Amino acid sequence: MFGRRHDGRRVKGVDPIVQITPYLMPMRCDAQVFLQHRIDWEAMTRYIAQKGQEGQRLTHMQIIIAAYVRAVSQHPEVNRFIMNKQFFARNNCSVAFTILKDPQRAESGETTVKLTFDPADTLFDVRDRFNAGVDASRGVETKNFVDKLVDFLFKVPGLPTLIVAIVKLLDRYGLCPGFLIDELPFYVGMFITNNASIGLHHVNHHIYNFGNVSLFFGMGLVEKVAVVENGQTRMKRFLPVGITADERVCSGAFYAGFFADMERYLDHPELLETPPESVRYEPGVEYHVPKVKA
Repeated sequence: MFGRRHDGRRVKGVDPIVQITPYLMPMRCDAQVFLQHRIDWEAMTRYIAQKGQEGQRLTHMQIIIAAYVRAVSQHPEVNRFIMNKQFFARNNCSVAFTILKDPQRAESGETTVKLTFDPADTLFDVRDRFNAGVDASRGVETKNFVDKLVDFLFKVPGLPTLIVAIVKLLDRYGLCPGFLIDELPFYVGMFITNNASIGLHHVNHHIYNFGNVSLFFGMGLVEKVAVVENGQTRMKRFLPVGITADERVCSGAFYAGFFADMERYLDHPELLETPPESVRYEPGVEYHVPKVKA
């Protein structure tokens, strides 16, 4: 309320053409745009193997998240969100993803992990936060806040509909309790899913009208594509990623710079091994997150 929320602060001075878009497209599903990107799987896998020999275990998903965090540190405009037709600068750099409670058993059920990063994080900082979050959520008997909340709601007929309606109403006016925003995975800058881990192709996943997710990344099974290198044609392996974005968040120029940087970091993950030279913050929105132990 009054331009402030638990997870953000009102942005002023937005370009008029961008500012009108929430009135033309009031819901996030109205403003979804779909992009496709192929990551050089062979180069990234060689990098992961090299780091493994040095004692640094990494995954493709961790590198993608690290590239997102670094790109946000240089293009904070992409980390905005729309609520009640107003623009807010997010006061965190957050990512959510779903995991199997037991990766060896699909029937074990799923849970969602929500992580918050510091814009100055290196690839190894992102890896450590990722591993800590996954370790804390793994286990068939382990239940996080969201799991317990859903279990409780469905014990009373009609209660889920009522609670969701109340939360959406409070959220619209910036009155949603902070602990809910901190725990619910629908309040993040990026949601990412690794469909390859369950043998599925990449998708352009919807972004939810509930909450304020601005970007959704969907990884899929590795694909072989014919390419020409040094005058020779060969089949090369790529990791496809479907990207869904809320086009209202910022102008196309900001998005272009953001995705160009992400592509550069994905092609050269070694750039993520050191902190950025500087971090750009929106006016009045600066945040830091303590490091976790490896």
